Amino acid sequence: MQAVVLGAYGPPSQIQITSLGTPAPADDEVLVRVRATSVNPYDWHHISGRPYAARLMPGTLGLRSPKIAVAGCDMAGTVEAVGSAVRGFRPGDDVFALLREGGFAEYVSVRQDLLAPKPANLSHEQAAAVPMAAATALLAVRDEGRIEPGQRGLVTGASGGVGTFAVQLAVAVGALVTGVCGAKNADLVRSLGAKEVIDYRAEDFTRGGQRYDFIIDTAGGRPARACRRVLTPKGTLVIVGGPDGRWLRPVSNVVGALALAPLVPQRITVADITRHPRPKALLTTLTELIEAGKVTPVIDRGYPFTDIGEAVGYQYKGHPAGKVVVTL
Repeated sequence: MQAVVLGAYGPPSQIQITSLGTPAPADDEVLVRVRATSVNPYDWHHISGRPYAARLMPGTLGLRSPKIAVAGCDMAGTVEAVGSAVRGFRPGDDVFALLREGGFAEYVSVRQDLLAPKPANLSHEQAAAVPMAAATALLAVRDEGRIEPGQRGLVTGASGGVGTFAVQLAVAVGALVTGVCGAKNADLVRSLGAKEVIDYRAEDFTRGGQRYDFIIDTAGGRPARACRRVLTPKGTLVIVGGPDGRWLRPVSNVVGALALAPLVPQRITVADITRHPRPKALLTTLTELIEAGKVTPVIDRGYPFTDIGEAVGYQYKGHPAGKVVVTL
Protein backbone atom coordinates (compact mmCIF):
# COMPACT_ATOMS: atom_id res chain seq x y z
CA MET A 1 0.00 0.00 0.00
CA GLN A 2 0.96 3.66 -0.33
CA ALA A 3 1.39 5.81 2.80
CA VAL A 4 2.97 9.00 4.13
CA VAL A 5 5.68 7.68 6.44
CA LEU A 6 7.24 10.13 8.90
CA GLY A 7 10.95 9.50 9.21
CA ALA A 8 12.10 13.02 10.04
CA TYR A 9 10.64 16.46 10.69
CA GLY A 10 10.45 18.89 7.81
CA PRO A 11 8.30 21.17 5.62
CA PRO A 12 5.36 19.96 3.48
CA SER A 13 7.64 19.87 0.45
CA GLN A 14 9.56 16.94 1.94
CA ILE A 15 6.46 14.74 2.27
CA GLN A 16 6.88 11.55 0.30
CA ILE A 17 4.51 8.68 -0.42
CA THR A 18 6.15 5.35 0.43
CA SER A 19 5.23 1.74 -0.29
CA LEU A 20 4.45 -0.33 2.81
CA GLY A 21 2.95 -3.72 3.44
CA THR A 22 -0.80 -3.75 4.03
CA PRO A 23 -1.45 -4.14 7.79
CA ALA A 24 -3.17 -7.23 9.11
CA PRO A 25 -5.94 -6.49 11.64
CA ALA A 26 -5.54 -7.84 15.19
CA ASP A 27 -8.42 -9.71 16.80
CA ASP A 28 -10.15 -6.50 17.93
CA GLU A 29 -9.29 -4.45 14.84
CA VAL A 30 -10.92 -3.63 11.53
CA LEU A 31 -8.92 -3.24 8.32
CA VAL A 32 -10.26 -0.23 6.41
CA ARG A 33 -9.63 0.73 2.81
CA VAL A 34 -9.22 4.48 3.17
CA ARG A 35 -11.24 6.46 0.63
CA ALA A 36 -10.55 9.96 1.95
CA THR A 37 -8.70 11.81 4.68
CA SER A 38 -8.34 15.48 5.62
CA VAL A 39 -5.57 17.76 6.83
CA ASN A 40 -5.45 19.27 10.31
CA PRO A 41 -3.02 21.42 12.30
CA TYR A 42 -2.44 18.22 14.31
CA ASP A 43 -0.91 16.65 11.20
CA TRP A 44 1.23 19.70 10.50
CA HIS A 45 2.67 19.64 14.03
CA HIS A 46 3.73 16.01 13.59
CA ILE A 47 5.19 16.62 10.15
CA SER A 48 7.08 19.78 11.11
CA GLY A 49 7.92 18.99 14.75
CA ARG A 50 6.74 22.47 15.73
CA PRO A 51 6.50 24.15 18.13
CA TYR A 52 9.85 22.95 19.42
CA ALA A 53 8.71 23.29 23.03
CA ALA A 54 6.11 20.57 22.46
CA ARG A 55 8.90 18.05 21.86
CA LEU A 56 9.79 18.37 25.55
CA MET A 57 6.22 17.74 26.72
CA PRO A 58 4.34 14.44 27.13
CA GLY A 59 2.59 13.56 23.89
CA THR A 60 3.21 12.30 20.38
CA LEU A 61 6.04 14.59 19.28
CA GLY A 62 9.45 12.98 19.62
CA LEU A 63 12.49 15.03 20.60
CA ARG A 64 14.45 14.46 17.38
CA SER A 65 12.01 12.61 15.13
CA PRO A 66 8.27 11.80 15.01
CA LYS A 67 6.89 9.17 17.35
CA ILE A 68 4.10 8.26 14.97
CA ALA A 69 4.94 6.22 11.88
CA VAL A 70 2.22 7.21 9.40
CA ALA A 71 0.66 10.68 9.44
CA GLY A 72 -3.04 11.45 9.36
CA CYS A 73 -5.75 11.47 12.04
CA ASP A 74 -8.95 11.75 9.96
CA MET A 75 -10.20 8.80 7.96
CA ALA A 76 -13.28 7.66 6.04
CA GLY A 77 -13.41 4.44 4.09
CA THR A 78 -14.78 0.95 3.59
CA VAL A 79 -14.26 -2.11 5.77
CA GLU A 80 -11.97 -4.59 4.03
CA ALA A 81 -11.63 -7.27 6.74
CA VAL A 82 -12.36 -7.74 10.45
CA GLY A 83 -10.57 -9.43 13.32
CA SER A 84 -11.97 -12.51 15.03
CA ALA A 85 -13.28 -10.56 18.05
CA VAL A 86 -14.92 -7.75 16.09
CA ARG A 87 -18.67 -7.35 16.39
CA GLY A 88 -20.87 -4.89 14.54
CA PHE A 89 -18.70 -4.38 11.45
CA ARG A 90 -18.33 -6.43 8.30
CA PRO A 91 -16.63 -6.08 4.92
CA GLY A 92 -18.29 -3.44 2.76
CA ASP A 93 -19.44 -1.20 5.63
CA ASP A 94 -18.75 2.51 5.22
CA VAL A 95 -17.01 3.91 8.31
CA PHE A 96 -15.04 6.86 9.65
CA ALA A 97 -12.78 7.46 12.63
CA LEU A 98 -10.57 9.86 14.56
CA LEU A 99 -7.14 8.24 14.80
CA ARG A 100 -3.86 8.93 16.55
CA GLU A 101 -2.06 8.11 13.29
CA GLY A 102 -2.43 6.21 10.02
CA GLY A 103 -4.99 8.21 8.02
CA PHE A 104 -2.56 9.18 5.26
CA ALA A 105 -2.47 5.66 3.82
CA GLU A 106 -4.45 3.40 1.53
CA TYR A 107 -5.22 0.98 4.38
CA VAL A 108 -5.32 1.29 8.14
CA SER A 109 -6.14 -1.13 10.95
CA VAL A 110 -8.45 0.50 13.49
CA ARG A 111 -9.59 -0.73 16.89
CA GLN A 112 -13.30 -1.42 16.73
CA ASP A 113 -13.95 0.92 19.68
CA LEU A 114 -12.65 3.87 17.63
CA LEU A 115 -14.62 3.13 14.48
CA ALA A 116 -18.09 4.52 13.72
CA PRO A 117 -20.52 4.06 10.82
CA LYS A 118 -20.19 6.87 8.28
CA PRO A 119 -23.09 9.36 8.25
CA ALA A 120 -25.48 8.06 5.60
CA ASN A 121 -25.97 11.45 3.94
CA LEU A 122 -22.24 12.21 3.49
CA SER A 123 -19.78 11.07 0.87
CA HIS A 124 -16.46 9.64 2.01
CA GLU A 125 -14.83 13.00 1.22
CA GLN A 126 -17.34 14.88 3.36
CA ALA A 127 -17.10 12.35 6.19
CA ALA A 128 -13.31 12.62 6.21
CA ALA A 129 -13.67 16.34 6.95
CA VAL A 130 -15.53 15.64 10.18
CA PRO A 131 -13.56 13.72 12.84
CA MET A 132 -10.94 15.97 14.45
CA ALA A 133 -12.41 19.38 13.61
CA ALA A 134 -16.03 18.56 14.42
CA ALA A 135 -15.20 16.52 17.53
CA THR A 136 -13.07 19.40 18.82
CA ALA A 137 -15.93 21.82 18.15
CA LEU A 138 -18.37 19.53 19.97
CA LEU A 139 -16.08 19.44 23.00
CA ALA A 140 -15.84 23.22 22.91
CA VAL A 141 -19.57 23.84 22.57
CA ARG A 142 -21.09 21.10 24.70
CA ASP A 143 -18.55 19.83 27.22
CA GLU A 144 -16.31 22.82 27.91
CA GLY A 145 -18.53 25.73 26.85
CA ARG A 146 -21.72 24.24 28.31
CA ILE A 147 -23.64 26.45 25.93
CA GLU A 148 -27.36 26.86 26.56
CA PRO A 149 -30.28 28.07 24.39
CA GLY A 150 -30.58 31.84 24.22
CA GLN A 151 -26.99 32.57 25.18
CA ARG A 152 -25.03 35.08 23.13
CA GLY A 153 -21.59 33.96 22.04
CA LEU A 154 -18.68 34.57 19.72
CA VAL A 155 -16.56 32.18 17.66
CA THR A 156 -13.16 33.35 16.42
CA GLY A 157 -11.72 31.71 13.33
CA ALA A 158 -15.34 31.10 12.38
CA SER A 159 -14.52 30.20 8.77
CA GLY A 160 -11.83 27.64 9.67
CA GLY A 161 -12.06 23.89 10.12
CA VAL A 162 -13.08 23.89 13.79
CA GLY A 163 -14.81 27.26 13.54
CA THR A 164 -17.31 26.26 10.85
CA PHE A 165 -18.41 23.32 12.98
CA ALA A 166 -18.46 25.38 16.21
CA VAL A 167 -20.78 27.98 14.67
CA GLN A 168 -23.20 25.30 13.48
CA LEU A 169 -23.15 23.38 16.76
CA ALA A 170 -23.74 26.50 18.85
CA VAL A 171 -26.61 27.53 16.58
CA ALA A 172 -28.06 24.01 16.85
CA VAL A 173 -28.13 24.41 20.63
CA GLY A 174 -30.08 27.64 20.22
CA ALA A 175 -27.34 30.19 20.86
CA LEU A 176 -27.03 33.58 19.12
CA VAL A 177 -23.63 33.47 17.46
CA THR A 178 -21.27 36.17 16.25
CA GLY A 179 -18.52 34.91 13.97
CA VAL A 180 -15.09 36.50 13.61
CA CYS A 181 -13.38 35.93 10.26
CA GLY A 182 -11.98 37.70 7.21
CA ALA A 183 -14.37 39.75 5.09
CA LYS A 184 -14.16 37.33 2.14
CA ASN A 185 -15.69 34.55 4.26
CA ALA A 186 -18.42 36.62 5.92
CA ASP A 187 -21.21 35.26 3.72
CA LEU A 188 -20.09 31.70 4.40
CA VAL A 189 -20.21 32.22 8.16
CA ARG A 190 -23.65 33.83 7.94
CA SER A 191 -24.86 30.85 5.91
CA LEU A 192 -23.85 28.61 8.83
CA GLY A 193 -26.24 30.48 11.11
CA ALA A 194 -24.19 33.35 12.57
CA LYS A 195 -26.36 36.39 13.33
CA GLU A 196 -23.44 38.80 13.08
CA VAL A 197 -19.98 38.70 11.52
CA ILE A 198 -16.94 40.75 12.56
CA ASP A 199 -14.07 41.30 10.15
CA TYR A 200 -11.01 40.79 12.33
CA ARG A 201 -8.89 42.95 10.03
CA ALA A 202 -11.21 45.95 10.46
CA GLU A 203 -12.37 45.58 14.06
CA ASP A 204 -10.97 44.28 17.36
CA PHE A 205 -13.86 42.41 18.95
CA THR A 206 -12.24 42.73 22.39
CA ARG A 207 -12.70 46.52 22.18
CA GLY A 208 -16.39 46.43 21.29
CA GLY A 209 -19.34 47.16 23.51
CA GLN A 210 -21.06 43.76 23.19
CA ARG A 211 -20.74 41.26 26.05
CA TYR A 212 -20.86 37.52 25.42
CA ASP A 213 -21.88 34.54 27.52
CA PHE A 214 -19.23 32.45 25.77
CA ILE A 215 -16.27 32.83 23.44
CA ILE A 216 -14.86 29.88 21.53
CA ASP A 217 -11.40 30.96 20.45
CA THR A 218 -10.10 28.83 17.60
CA ALA A 219 -7.82 31.52 16.17
CA GLY A 220 -5.79 32.71 19.15
CA GLY A 221 -5.43 36.18 17.70
CA ARG A 222 -6.15 37.90 21.01
CA PRO A 223 -4.85 36.87 24.46
CA ALA A 224 -7.21 35.49 27.09
CA ARG A 225 -6.96 38.63 29.22
CA ALA A 226 -8.28 40.67 26.26
CA CYS A 227 -11.06 38.20 25.47
CA ARG A 228 -12.38 38.26 29.02
CA ARG A 229 -13.04 42.01 28.73
CA VAL A 230 -16.03 41.20 26.55
CA LEU A 231 -17.28 38.23 28.56
CA THR A 232 -20.20 38.55 30.97
CA PRO A 233 -19.26 38.15 34.66
CA LYS A 234 -20.18 34.45 34.53
CA GLY A 235 -19.09 33.91 30.94
CA THR A 236 -16.89 31.13 29.57
CA LEU A 237 -13.81 31.34 27.35
CA VAL A 238 -12.92 28.10 25.56
CA ILE A 239 -9.44 27.96 24.07
CA VAL A 240 -9.10 25.60 21.11
CA GLY A 241 -5.76 26.50 19.63
CA GLY A 242 -3.76 29.39 18.33
CA PRO A 243 -1.44 30.61 15.60
CA ASP A 244 1.51 28.43 14.69
CA GLY A 245 4.97 29.34 15.89
CA ARG A 246 8.45 27.90 15.73
CA TRP A 247 9.22 27.75 19.44
CA LEU A 248 6.16 28.18 21.67
CA ARG A 249 2.90 28.97 19.90
CA PRO A 250 0.23 27.63 20.12
CA VAL A 251 1.36 25.98 23.38
CA SER A 252 2.02 29.39 24.95
CA ASN A 253 -1.51 30.50 24.05
CA VAL A 254 -3.02 27.60 25.98
CA VAL A 255 -0.62 27.83 28.93
CA GLY A 256 -1.20 31.57 29.29
CA ALA A 257 -4.96 31.11 29.35
CA LEU A 258 -4.83 28.35 31.96
CA ALA A 259 -2.50 30.42 34.14
CA LEU A 260 -5.05 33.24 34.11
CA ALA A 261 -8.03 30.99 34.84
CA PRO A 262 -7.74 30.79 38.67
CA LEU A 263 -7.38 34.56 38.95
CA VAL A 264 -10.59 35.70 37.25
CA PRO A 265 -14.33 35.16 37.89
CA GLN A 266 -15.10 33.87 34.39
CA ARG A 267 -14.45 30.28 33.36
CA ILE A 268 -11.41 29.75 31.15
CA THR A 269 -10.97 26.24 29.80
CA VAL A 270 -9.40 24.28 26.94
CA ALA A 271 -10.98 21.89 24.41
CA ASP A 272 -8.31 19.23 23.79
CA ILE A 273 -9.60 16.38 21.64
CA THR A 274 -6.27 14.52 21.75
CA ARG A 275 -6.90 13.60 25.40
CA HIS A 276 -10.55 12.60 25.06
CA PRO A 277 -11.04 8.96 26.16
CA ARG A 278 -14.02 8.13 23.90
CA PRO A 279 -13.80 9.81 20.49
CA LYS A 280 -16.25 7.32 18.98
CA ALA A 281 -19.00 8.66 21.27
CA LEU A 282 -18.37 12.15 19.88
CA LEU A 283 -18.57 10.83 16.30
CA THR A 284 -21.86 9.10 17.09
CA THR A 285 -23.35 12.34 18.41
CA LEU A 286 -22.06 14.24 15.38
CA THR A 287 -23.57 11.64 13.05
CA GLU A 288 -26.99 12.22 14.61
CA LEU A 289 -26.68 15.97 14.08
CA ILE A 290 -25.37 15.56 10.53
CA GLU A 291 -28.11 13.14 9.50
CA ALA A 292 -30.69 15.51 11.03
CA GLY A 293 -29.38 18.30 8.79
CA LYS A 294 -28.13 20.48 11.66
CA VAL A 295 -24.42 20.21 10.81
CA THR A 296 -22.72 20.04 7.41
CA PRO A 297 -18.96 19.91 6.76
CA VAL A 298 -17.52 22.82 4.79
CA ILE A 299 -14.81 21.82 2.30
CA ASP A 300 -12.51 24.46 0.85
CA ARG A 301 -10.83 22.24 -1.73
CA GLY A 302 -9.82 18.66 -2.44
CA TYR A 303 -6.59 17.04 -3.60
CA PRO A 304 -5.64 13.60 -4.90
CA PHE A 305 -3.40 11.55 -2.62
CA THR A 306 -0.47 12.09 -4.97
CA ASP A 307 -0.61 15.81 -4.09
CA ILE A 308 -0.89 15.41 -0.33
CA GLY A 309 2.23 17.50 0.27
CA GLU A 310 0.56 20.38 -1.54
CA ALA A 311 -2.61 19.83 0.50
CA VAL A 312 -0.68 20.06 3.78
CA GLY A 313 1.09 23.19 2.56
CA TYR A 314 -2.18 24.84 1.57
CA GLN A 315 -3.78 24.06 4.92
CA TYR A 316 -0.83 25.55 6.76
CA LYS A 317 -0.43 28.73 4.68
CA GLY A 318 -3.77 29.38 3.05
CA HIS A 319 -6.27 29.90 5.90
CA PRO A 320 -8.76 27.59 4.17
CA ALA A 321 -12.49 28.19 4.52
CA GLY A 322 -13.47 24.93 6.17
CA LYS A 323 -11.50 21.75 5.52
CA VAL A 324 -8.90 20.50 3.05
CA VAL A 325 -9.74 16.95 1.92
CA VAL A 326 -7.55 14.34 0.23
CA THR A 327 -9.03 11.52 -1.86
CA LEU A 328 -7.35 8.14 -2.17
